[in-house]
Amino acid sequence: MICLGLEGSANKLGVGIVKEDGTILANLRKTFVPPIGEGFLPKETASHHRMFIIKTIKEAFKAAKLGPKDLDLIAYTKGPGMGEPLQSVAVVARMLHQMWKIPIVGVNHCVAHIEMGRIVTGTQNPLVLYVSGGNSQVIAYSLGKYRIFGETIDIAVGNCLDRFARLLDIPNDPSPGFNVEQLALKGTDKLIELPYTVKGMDFSLSGILSSIEKKGLQMLKKKECTRENLCFSIQENVFAMLIEISERAMAHCEINDVLIVGGVGCNQRLQEMMGIMAEERNGSVLGMDQRYCIDNGAMIAYTGILQAKSGSTFKLEETIVTQRFRTDEVDVTWRKN
Repeated sequence: MICLGLEGSANKLGVGIVKEDGTILANLRKTFVPPIGEGFLPKETASHHRMFIIKTIKEAFKAAKLGPKDLDLIAYTKGPGMGEPLQSVAVVARMLHQMWKIPIVGVNHCVAHIEMGRIVTGTQNPLVLYVSGGNSQVIAYSLGKYRIFGETIDIAVGNCLDRFARLLDIPNDPSPGFNVEQLALKGTDKLIELPYTVKGMDFSLSGILSSIEKKGLQMLKKKECTRENLCFSIQENVFAMLIEISERAMAHCEINDVLIVGGVGCNQRLQEMMGIMAEERNGSVLGMDQRYCIDNGAMIAYTGILQAKSGSTFKLEETIVTQRFRTDEVDVTWRKN
């Protein structure tokens, strides 16, 4: 089985072509980058996706050395995500489904991250830390579902870092989080105290941004710290929260290996901190690079294959999108308990 996967839940348009054994034949991505100090808005992001999706699909076929006649399945991101970008990609998926008479399936974006991580790293049953622009969750598989053991109660880690970058006029190209990470490497000489809010298995990040607006920017203006110090401090603080709830979930689930997925999962410091904790528990961290951590079409294609092989495809009238589609709503029919 060969599947074309279309991803467009946020600012990254992804097109992937994947075989059922996990072989990635093509994995192309086109990112909408807003100006410094601005975030990406739904209308502008959807316009970007509409502008580039057909061209990117053609480039993916060229990279895979295949054509529409070689496909067995089309998969698209059903949700969660931003409504207009999701819909713009789903419209194309429905069009291709009708033109080429190929089965279609809608995929949960979060579950796709997990399944891509499992196939790329070769792990079977890890604890999953899912950290991206719109979602931050600690997840483990149990009884046919990916169960959420802890999550953010306000904003996601990626959103927090993006908004922090806008406060400091850090560029959006190639991504705010990456630029924060690079600046943090130069600011290790001073750790600034920031709110640390863990509530049981959940955590909160909005207080950190408020503190930086009130205290951090004043310290910066008075030259009591540097942008690099603030980048270092927010990373250390936020990542420490993630490590704490991950370790608690590992102990509860009796799992020693941690798989980090989502765009923020590329961060080398997060992987390093998680690695220290996991090693103390005789475990390991299964990290990935930007090819597979960041939103991509290959993860949608591969998860679409898993769903289709377990008996799940959509009728045309079922090919909807939804902005709210929780990880634990999906029946993981392709995994054994």
